Amino acid sequence: MYDPIVAIVGRPNVGKSQLFNRILGTRHAIVEETPGVTRDRVYAHAEWSGRTFTLVDTGGISAGPAGDSIEEMTIAQTDMAISEADVVWFVVDTASGLMPHDYDVADVLRRSGRKVIVVANKAEGARYDHHIEFYALGLGPPHPISATHGIGIGDLLDKTLELLPHISAEPDGQDIEDESIRLAVLGRPNVGKSSLVNCILGEERAIVTPIPGTTRDALDTPFVWNDRGFVIIDTAGIRRMARIDSPIERYSVFRALRAADRCDVAFIVLDASEMPASQDARIAGYVEEAGQGIIIVANKCDLIKGGTQGRAHFEQRTRSEMAFISYVPILFVSALNNKGISTLMEVAEKVASNHRRRIGTSVLNEVLKEAQFRVAPPQDKGRQLKIYYGAQVSTSPPSFALFMNYPNLMTFSYRRYLENTLRESFDFQGVPLRFLLRKRG
Repeated sequence: MYDPIVAIVGRPNVGKSQLFNRILGTRHAIVEETPGVTRDRVYAHAEWSGRTFTLVDTGGISAGPAGDSIEEMTIAQTDMAISEADVVWFVVDTASGLMPHDYDVADVLRRSGRKVIVVANKAEGARYDHHIEFYALGLGPPHPISATHGIGIGDLLDKTLELLPHISAEPDGQDIEDESIRLAVLGRPNVGKSSLVNCILGEERAIVTPIPGTTRDALDTPFVWNDRGFVIIDTAGIRRMARIDSPIERYSVFRALRAADRCDVAFIVLDASEMPASQDARIAGYVEEAGQGIIIVANKCDLIKGGTQGRAHFEQRTRSEMAFISYVPILFVSALNNKGISTLMEVAEKVASNHRRRIGTSVLNEVLKEAQFRVAPPQDKGRQLKIYYGAQVSTSPPSFALFMNYPNLMTFSYRRYLENTLRESFDFQGVPLRFLLRKRG
């Protein structure tokens, strides 16, 4: 079932992202006293009175200086959000009052034909009655709220539910979002993450520009590929914290890392035209610690020099830099030329399946028994490690409890041997494995 969409629009710095966060109860969107902080659309699911809808935060609509390409694309992003929306929240500022740009936005909304609620924000205290002037916009009665203090939010949501359509389930009765595979696109700035997202989606869903740092928010976008539901999360480029000066970029990096925490599979995007950097390994290490599935995506493969030999050299260097995730596939793609995208999506679906894989206890113990027979467990001072039995205790990532006599005798090398044995016996490509050592008398 596709949820109805509510888009939040307005000129910069009227409190759109604050309202977004108030509804969600989290700091999902960046809130900063800098006009134009939110550039791309930000999607999130919200619920009120038992009904769900998708809330979309947008960049502010304003007239920028000539030649400001990001400003122009931000306006285009907002236009696209309006075109998708069932209801639009037009946020205005009671503190500053009606501004010329408010009339411009009102004209855009009037032409769109969408259902619009004028949301008069910052209406706390003595300013509560100042919303009357916004009747002049000709879009119906304004709703006074304070996103900061939570005033009027319930009434706004009640009115919104009255305007939203009741959308029934798809013919098969299944909610596409329920079993969707969540893909997070992570990497250093300017490696082509947004271009890869646009290539997969087949539309200009994320702003693409050669200027590093254009993407600031983590963007959740649901889509369907070969009849399978996915949600792709585009994120800001992750630089080393020591090199980050702007608090806005720092928020973006934290949000990108949180996106890794809530995905099924992370695409670690590298620039194949240059050798992998230590920061690439740091990003991969974070995802591995989070326990998510991983695919290394070597983008811009059309720029690799040396053909097949150049690719082999790049893969060798990448394996060397990221030896701790040797189980991860490396796929060469070109988002610009749409090369390798189908294979990437097929492997992503497979890795997601591996991430959720569960092994039967009897089969697991047969493998563990055979592994100990082939290579004896370590021993020390007359004591030898013995694994009595094991059981898978969870998925995402697959985690196994091993019951043994002396857990302290388990060495790193033998643990790695057991991991490799499970990978040989079962398909765990692209996913980390966890072992929980338990003493049994």
